[in-house]
Amino acid sequence: MKNFLISILDLIYRKKCYFCGKTKYSLRMCPDCFSELLYSDIRVNRIINGVNIYICGIYDKNLQKLIRGLKYHRQKELSIYLAKFMYEYFCSLNLNKNFQVIPVPLHKNRAKKRKYNHMELAAEEFCKLSGWDINTELIKRIKDTKPQYKLTRKERMQNLNGAFEVDKSKDFNKPVLIIDDICTTGSTFEEMINVLKSAGISDITCLAASSPIQ
Repeated sequence: MKNFLISILDLIYRKKCYFCGKTKYSLRMCPDCFSELLYSDIRVNRIINGVNIYICGIYDKNLQKLIRGLKYHRQKELSIYLAKFMYEYFCSLNLNKNFQVIPVPLHKNRAKKRKYNHMELAAEEFCKLSGWDINTELIKRIKDTKPQYKLTRKERMQNLNGAFEVDKSKDFNKPVLIIDDICTTGSTFEEMINVLKSAGISDITCLAASSPIQ
């Protein structure tokens, strides 16, 4: 009887995969669905103001659902899988540095509305895998910018002008790795790079989970 009740409770409380709905592994992203994520080629995707930008994967199917679930639908546990995906790609680059990891910051108004910064969650998991330090204090978003997705590149740069501020006293004196979910035109990375370089911080690498433009 005891074993029967345990099996019933296990069946009830087993986690469903957010992608396929199966409970076989009791994970929010099962190994089968994770294996369907498509990695990008191991290369520099673009260079912005002398800084290499790397794109981890193809913005399609499961990766799109992974990012949107974490970002908009409060599926915080998906941060583990986004971080794992990004870290596995990043390891292939063989960049032998001890980074401080900086998630692209949200303005306090956006963070209050959303309740969390999805990339900060991903950065925390990324740092568990890498052993590096997360730094959420070095650069802040001080301008409550409009959503970027409907803007042209010129409008994006105008929108982001003056959006970030660096507190040099919070620098860990380590190379900087900025991570974000999507890099379209690269305008967010570009503005952060410019502000960091203006503060005398130049050893910077950028990593995005995906890009609609490969």
